[in-house]
Amino acid sequence: MPPTIAIIGAGLAGLSCAHALLQAGHTVHVFDKARGPSGRMSTRRAEDAHGPWQCDHGAQYFTARDPAFRAEVARWQQAGVAAVWDARLSSFDGSTWTTPHTPLERFVGTPHMTSPAARLVQNLGDRALAQWQTTVQRLDRTESGWAITCAEHGTLSQRYGTVLLAMPAPQAVPLLAPVAPAGADIAASAHMRGSWAVMLRYAAPVALPWDGAFINTGPLRWITRDSSKPGRTGPETWLLHASAEWSEAHIEDSAESVTVALIAAFEALGGPAPLAATAHRWRYADTEPALTLGSWWDASLRLGMCGDWLNGGKVEGAWLSGRALAAHMQPG
Repeated sequence: MPPTIAIIGAGLAGLSCAHALLQAGHTVHVFDKARGPSGRMSTRRAEDAHGPWQCDHGAQYFTARDPAFRAEVARWQQAGVAAVWDARLSSFDGSTWTTPHTPLERFVGTPHMTSPAARLVQNLGDRALAQWQTTVQRLDRTESGWAITCAEHGTLSQRYGTVLLAMPAPQAVPLLAPVAPAGADIAASAHMRGSWAVMLRYAAPVALPWDGAFINTGPLRWITRDSSKPGRTGPETWLLHASAEWSEAHIEDSAESVTVALIAAFEALGGPAPLAATAHRWRYADTEPALTLGSWWDASLRLGMCGDWLNGGKVEGAWLSGRALAAHMQPG
């Protein structure tokens, strides 16, 4: 059997790569620094003085154009972990509200945005291991294979024949720089931008005539009635996403000041004051411009990278990037 492959990062790119490699007969170990899978397809679930609540605070929905990804989404739908979100959409340019028209279906994970990734982990099978809360800090090439050192456990005892990085570009740079400068240069060329998200809770449905709005002026870029998505339970929740430009300018601001500013922008658009609000800072939300390499693979080092930032951005790009990396690899 070929040496075990390590995949660092359990977002959609890493998990799609893992499944493709398992189908080809490999043994795969997946590591992630978080407490579970899904990366930026993320749902916050918590409880405060007003009771339990949930809100998608990363990727808001996804589309499916590529036939292979459409087939995957159909499998998710059949399994009950994804559904079409038939949202009432609007767009605001600073003076006029309009209704955007698009033929593309918008999908969400159900009952949480994390649900598709959770299903992929559940279906990894016996030739795979998924390990959480493992923050990889260093890669070393040894005679017996790649050694992985992480913050929580030191240097892992197992050696790996191949290491694949499925993480935001800025996190890949320090891992690759000492061992694969060419790969580090590619990751360093990707300009990933931050994003602030604020999750709002309400005691009753908000009286606005739309479920999602693209805002093309001011600090906000996207507003959504998260509880309008299929399978959601609990109180009325809304999500405010700041623009990349505003987020970058305020990335080091306190969560409190960001919350005040974004709620004020929402109120200026007709939104009511919430019962409670929680802010989340994504340091690496999107890539502008996204690269179009698809993936990166060095056969001599047996190192690779995949992720949405390598493949045009978006959820679909992440899934396809993982598949592309698996396809580029040769047995060894």
